[in-house]
Amino acid sequence: MLGAFQISGQEIAPGQRALIDLPMPKLSSHTSLSMPVHVVHGRVDGPILFVSAAIHGDELNGVEIIRRVLDAKALNKIRGTLVAVPVVNAYGLINESRYLPDRRDLNRSFPGTDRGSLAARLANLFMQEIVRRCTHGIDLHTGAIHRNNLPQIRANLDDPETARLARSFGVPVLLNASLRDGSLRAAAGDLGIPTLLYEAGEALRFDEISIRAGVAGVINVMRALGMLASSKRRSGTQREPFIARRSGWVRATESGMLSTVVPLGARVAKGETLGYIDDPYGGARHLIASDADGVMIGRLELPLVHEGDAVCHIARFKDAAGDVADEVEYFQADHAEDILNN
Repeated sequence: MLGAFQISGQEIAPGQRALIDLPMPKLSSHTSLSMPVHVVHGRVDGPILFVSAAIHGDELNGVEIIRRVLDAKALNKIRGTLVAVPVVNAYGLINESRYLPDRRDLNRSFPGTDRGSLAARLANLFMQEIVRRCTHGIDLHTGAIHRNNLPQIRANLDDPETARLARSFGVPVLLNASLRDGSLRAAAGDLGIPTLLYEAGEALRFDEISIRAGVAGVINVMRALGMLASSKRRSGTQREPFIARRSGWVRATESGMLSTVVPLGARVAKGETLGYIDDPYGGARHLIASDADGVMIGRLELPLVHEGDAVCHIARFKDAAGDVADEVEYFQADHAEDILNN
């Protein structure tokens, strides 16, 4: 018989749900702070999946994705255990900031230590209490402040299990991304825990298509892991995603006022016009051109730019860019309606 799930000294019996508050270092005002952890423990043994959001405190789409996943009726028949953490970096959430109070980036501080900086201690808490208890993970992100990302999965696609789960998520573009030192994904990978990073939307904004795609993606991964029953409604409809092995940012050649003319998900050709930078004083206009064939997967939304700023993120594909753009259109049309079958 399946035993209780243990976390932070508490036990959750099979078939039960619980909200656990993990104590965190207090605010400078001495106000207590905690990390909310939702546990959905099935009656039948299976994988243990963590889903985390707001490691960067200003990235909000994932908070809503987790809320909707936890509300899904499908979880009533879960196999294994879902460990959902909607707000990892409460300090950043309070301050509407990507960073911690000491200006450190939590996602460059893993695996952390209990004797280090605030970031190191918070990373260590998350690793010890959450990651080490799990078999798989999904980390939910958005673009940075004023940057909007096309829904995409970044993962180590050279690992077969990670690649399988990435394909199951249901976004049209997968970016094979190396593991960055200090990231949650790298620290989990060192423990042999396959982890996906979902990027969609921009900081401090809710984007409905990105949220719906994220909810569907988490549910799809749970189905691929055997934690939930297969969906009859969507059976056979999921398209094969395209994999980009390289991507790069096109940078501003001048300072001024930015206007882009290519939407996220659009196909671009090398030399194609992506936008313009206008001189607000003299009125001169400077063209921004793509430096490669590919698809626009991220762009700067703030009109004010300085020379050298990253303005357009291009994922590069071999002989498939037109098809990728078509798949993005299908994807966006699908998620314009709430088609998740709970």
